[in-house]
Order: sequence, then C-alpha cells, then structure tokens
Amino acid sequence: MQLKPLADLVRLWVALALTAAGLTACDKGEPAGPKVPASKHKSSYTIGMSQCNLGEPWRVEMNAQVKLAADKHPNLKVIFKDAQNDTLKQRSHVEEFVSSGVDLLIISPKEAQPLTEPVAKAMEAGIPVIVLDRRLVGDKYTCFIGADNKKIGHAAGDWLRQKLANKGKVVELKGLMTSTPGQDRNSGFREAIAGSGLEMVFEADMQWLEPHARQEMESALSRFPKIDAVYAHNDPGAHGAFLAAKAAGREKEMLFVGIDALPQEGVGYVQQGILDATFQYPTGGAEAIDTALKILQGEPVPKEITLGSRVFDKDNIGQGGRELK
Repeated sequence: MQLKPLADLVRLWVALALTAAGLTACDKGEPAGPKVPASKHKSSYTIGMSQCNLGEPWRVEMNAQVKLAADKHPNLKVIFKDAQNDTLKQRSHVEEFVSSGVDLLIISPKEAQPLTEPVAKAMEAGIPVIVLDRRLVGDKYTCFIGADNKKIGHAAGDWLRQKLANKGKVVELKGLMTSTPGQDRNSGFREAIAGSGLEMVFEADMQWLEPHARQEMESALSRFPKIDAVYAHNDPGAHGAFLAAKAAGREKEMLFVGIDALPQEGVGYVQQGILDATFQYPTGGAEAIDTALKILQGEPVPKEITLGSRVFDKDNIGQGGRELK
C-alpha cells in the first residue's frame, strides 16, 4: 500500500479542523430574529399581595376575590401578606416581595405617605405595581384601581340632606384620616352638606374598626341629647354606632349611613333595618387580577381604573340598589 503524500494529509487535517471550528461557532452564535422578552417565556407568575389588615370584613372579601380570580388561572400564584394594621410591617412586606423577585405586586396600603417610597423602589426594580383601594403620593405605580371615594362621600351627604329635609344634627365617624379614602369620604360629604342646615355636632376617627366606632358613638350619645343621623365611613362603623345607640335606647331617633355594601354586611344591615343606607365600594379584587394578567403579558393598561358604585336603601334594595351617576 502506498502512503498519501504529506501535503494531502495536511490539507485533510486543516479541512477537518475548520469544519469543527465552524460547528462550534454556530452553536455559540445568537439565534436569528429578534429576542422575545424573558417574561413571555415564563410558564407561571408569582404575584405578591400586600394587604394592610384583615380586621375589616371588606378587606377579607378583597383577598377572597383576588384568590377566586387568580385560581381561574393555573399559571398564577398569589402570595398574601397581612400587615395587621402596622405600616412598618407593610413596608417590610413590600421589601420582602421585591427582594424575592415577584413578577408583580398588588398593594392596598394602610397609609399613603409611608408606603410611597417602598412602592417606588419596587417599580425601580422592574416590578409592576397595582395599587388597590387606597392611593399613594405621586404616580410611581403601574395602575390604580378603586372607586371614587369623594363622589361616594358626596352622594352620602346628598342622601342625608334629602332624608332630613336639610336640617339636623350629624355625627361623623371617620375612617383612618391618614388614608386617602378617609380623607375623600370626609371632604366629599362636607362639600355636599355645606350651606345646608345639617350641623356636624361630633366627629371622631374610628380607624375603620367597629369597636372604636362603638366607643366613639357612646361618647357622642353621652354629650348630645339629640342626634339625627350618623355618617360612618364604612359599614362596620355604622353598625358599631347603631349598637351603641340601641344600648342607650336611642337607635330609633336617628338615621345610620355607611359605606362598603358587602352583600353579607352593609346590604344585609339595610335589609334587617339596622342601617338606613349603604353605599357600595367595590373591592376591585377581580379587576386587579385581570389587570395583572394584561401587564404580565405585555399589554398596555390605563393608569387609573375607576370602579362604579351603588346606593342601597329601603326604597331600592329590592331592585338591587341604584347606580350613582
């Protein structure tokens, strides 16, 4: 057998080496076409839900609606944290969500100012944020979802003016006044009764809690022999006021108006004759999940989503209440 010339062997070796190098280069090269965002490749998403407290039935319902809506989507996992009415704890929860790298944050803040900074930091970290129910300071969030609290407060004032024929002594039991709903429900109501004969004889911050509302109402009853109406910023507050008045034997002397209108709470109280009216404040739980899905899928969403409201009283409750215009 005759060996190939040395030159042929060298040419064969070079060709094989170049072929191997070319294959390696192809393996390491960038794929053709534009890159798809990393989020598009994810098969599941984690949402952090920061709730300011679960001491209010309305907030328990909000979490339940968030869970119900999320459970319809197997690719969503929601982690719930309850701040137990502690602003510092809620700040810590937001920071934990950011450090763990959740895909999206939903927050219903206890107070506006203290939660603004941690939410802004979440946005800076690339985590979209849905603010639910209570506003923050400024606009460093992705989307706000909530009803118009000022409009609801104004509607409550208009309702009382009509029922009391523009004359009477009123007690106002406020929600937490460092929260935007408390501020708006107060200012809307005051604008509605301005210039009328309705006189505000007693006001107190009951911090959204029924036991506090009952205590404050006991104080009002001890000081004022005549009270024509109680306007509470939520239904638990109105119910607490009713219980205090009933214990004093004075519940039939006045009207009781609240806000929230949960079917099992405010609306039920109107049906039982405990409250005279309740104004709906939707939780926005389902809307929050719908909006979260759009954000995670890269779809545009509005900066604000305003939810509608209804009033329920003895005249319209059989018809499902009346929509606020």
